[in-house]
Amino acid sequence: MSSSTATRRSPTAPPQSFIWTRRIALTLITLFTLLPVYVMLSSSMKSLADVSGKFSWIPHEITFRPYVDIWTTIPLARYFMNSLIVAGTASIASVVVAVFAAYAVSRYRFRGKRVFTVTVLATQMFPGILFLLPLFLIFVNIGNSTGIALYGSRGGLILTYLTFSLPFSIWMLIGYFDSIPKDLDEAAMVDGCGPLGALFRVVVPAAIPGIVAVAMYAFMTAWGEVLFASVMTNDTTRTLAVGLQGYSTLNDVSWNQIMAASLVVSVPVVAGFLLLQRYLVAGLTAGAVK
Repeated sequence: MSSSTATRRSPTAPPQSFIWTRRIALTLITLFTLLPVYVMLSSSMKSLADVSGKFSWIPHEITFRPYVDIWTTIPLARYFMNSLIVAGTASIASVVVAVFAAYAVSRYRFRGKRVFTVTVLATQMFPGILFLLPLFLIFVNIGNSTGIALYGSRGGLILTYLTFSLPFSIWMLIGYFDSIPKDLDEAAMVDGCGPLGALFRVVVPAAIPGIVAVAMYAFMTAWGEVLFASVMTNDTTRTLAVGLQGYSTLNDVSWNQIMAASLVVSVPVVAGFLLLQRYLVAGLTAGAVK
């Protein structure tokens, strides 16, 4: 073999069989992932008689009527607003609390620090359904004794979602803050900043990818949650995850409207993920190093 051939062919290059096997596997995985999306999209552009009859991959007659009817069959706009308020507020509150808690654990030594960290991680070991009855009783008793309506309100649902997103958010940001050199904090304090000034002027700008990852996690957790939303809400505060059940009645199921509404309500999450994807991946990777 000549020296030029040896230079062109890297000794660490994978064999062609492995490359083609990987391509075929990735193609099959992509098709498997996109197939349900195509069925949802095609079903949303069918009439009710067409989608309820014999299944066909291609609509016999394309119609956009389901995208118009979804707003009048049920109060979808109100459910959409409830989900947006609850998910947005829960994600913002989770980020704010997690930033302060993670910064304290990462930068300071205090009594009970290890117990706090272990407790935060231990809360993720229990299934969420175990907290349903205790939270329900707590909210009802608080409402009866103080008059603060948590059960059936958006505020109570926000507090509920914080119990799930906050422990993971704190744990993620602790690992991310640990990867930021403490010399940056000390340099900021030498320049006249206090602890809060160092946090907001130095640490937070350097931790933007981790904060975005935490915010996206909290938002997606609240946006698609069904169990607690079905128990903790009423007709006024119902969210999208529960409100979509309104397209199903005792006599009929509007499958084309369900598919159309599912596509519409998934747009905010998909758009946000695509816009913030690079921050999300960087934040999850850096937070997992610790």
